[in-house]
Amino acid sequence: MKEQVQEVLEKIRPSLQADGGDVELVEVTEDNVVKVQLQGACKGCPMSQMTLKNGIERLIMQELPQIKSVESV
Repeated sequence: MKEQVQEVLEKIRPSLQADGGDVELVEVTEDNVVKVQLQGACKGCPMSQMTLKNGIERLIMQELPQIKSVESV
């Protein structure tokens, strides 16, 4: 599962990097919760929760319906 999530993150990464940010996969829990860490400009950005929920989580759950949620750690 971790490899599949990583593949989806690779699709998102260029958009984040264009704005000076990035995302790192920390873990996928046994109950299919993805934990990521926002980095760079994304880390302190006031829009980071919107990026996380409306961007990263939406795309991951669209491509991997078994994922329950995406959380920032």
